[in-house]
Amino acid sequence: MHLTHRVAAVVLTLGLGASLVGCGFHLRGTQTAALPQAYQSIKLELPEQASSLKKPLEIALTDIGGKIDQSDAQTVLRINNYQLKRQLFSGTLTEVRLHLSVTFSIEDHQGRQLTAPRTVVAQRSYQYDRASVNVDNQEQDYLIQVMQTDISQQIARQLHANRLPEAVIDQAQ
Repeated sequence: MHLTHRVAAVVLTLGLGASLVGCGFHLRGTQTAALPQAYQSIKLELPEQASSLKKPLEIALTDIGGKIDQSDAQTVLRINNYQLKRQLFSGTLTEVRLHLSVTFSIEDHQGRQLTAPRTVVAQRSYQYDRASVNVDNQEQDYLIQVMQTDISQQIARQLHANRLPEAVIDQAQ
């Protein structure tokens, strides 16, 4: 009887595992995630207002095989525009909408633009009651961090896919 329960448990486990595989489910990290050769050694160039984006961007790029090298990198990931907007809507509850827009491009180590500028966007919103305890700043700071992580992962995915539009080279030069 005890053997029957074991066999049933094994068959059930294998059946569930097979159905998950059959539907296309797989755990994160089972695929080899590697950046294209051109982006494996990359330098980050961020404006002052985007300095808080540097750490999440480093994490996202190193997670997919990038080497963040500030001295002898072959390519440069330049953040051209970093814009955080905050909209406040007052009513019974106060709603805050946050919108983060980051434009980036890839250059070679000599400063020649390799890709056209690309913009990625993240948005979040939250509500709070002014009459209750005000945690507006804590919530906003947390959501900005979440958006920066999201933006960094979007940039890393676009580099990994290697489908960035090439820079338009002016033929008049």
